[in-house]
Amino acid sequence: MTQEKFLLICQLGMGLFWIITYILIIKQGLQDKRYGMPMVAICANISWEFIFSFMYPQNDLQRIITLLWFILDIFIMMQFLHYGHKEYKKIVPRKIFYSSFLITLVVSFFTILAMVHEFNDLEGKYAAFIQNLMMSGLFIALFLQRGNLSGQSMGIAVCKMIGTMFAAVGFYMYFRTPLITIISLATLIYDWLYIVLIYRFYVKYANSPSFQK
Repeated sequence: MTQEKFLLICQLGMGLFWIITYILIIKQGLQDKRYGMPMVAICANISWEFIFSFMYPQNDLQRIITLLWFILDIFIMMQFLHYGHKEYKKIVPRKIFYSSFLITLVVSFFTILAMVHEFNDLEGKYAAFIQNLMMSGLFIALFLQRGNLSGQSMGIAVCKMIGTMFAAVGFYMYFRTPLITIISLATLIYDWLYIVLIYRFYVKYANSPSFQK
């Protein structure tokens, strides 16, 4: 298999499984009436996708994939703003909740732009791998915070990990750097831990009358 075909498979696999991940997050959020992606992860994702869809577009295929991610993340963002306010209304006022989101979005946007120029990385690979690692940790934190699977599912965890594996393998084979290699391994470890936590939750509570997904 040629390098071009292998990279195309990795690119399509990464794009497809992360698209499925986002669709499952939206579906689970509608079903449970809870948001499924933490605020910082949403802000980082949607900022990266906007920048590399409209400001620094990549090849035609990746631009299409990134644009699809961006569209799906808009729905995920809307779920967070709608359900998140209800979840935290006893802790913070509405204005502070929305202001916090806006500030985080602006900081995420300009941080990613700064990384593009700092690393001379017009493909956004360093920012993408770093925020993927961050997202893996935040999914675990959200699960531990809630103590149940509302807004989350095994399908989301598995598809995210598979998408990460396609990205990690493609970059390791042809574009590896020590930093991206370490970040990729750490992300896969966190993704596996997330799957284990969800599996253990199912095993412990699936047959309980009070089981809450």
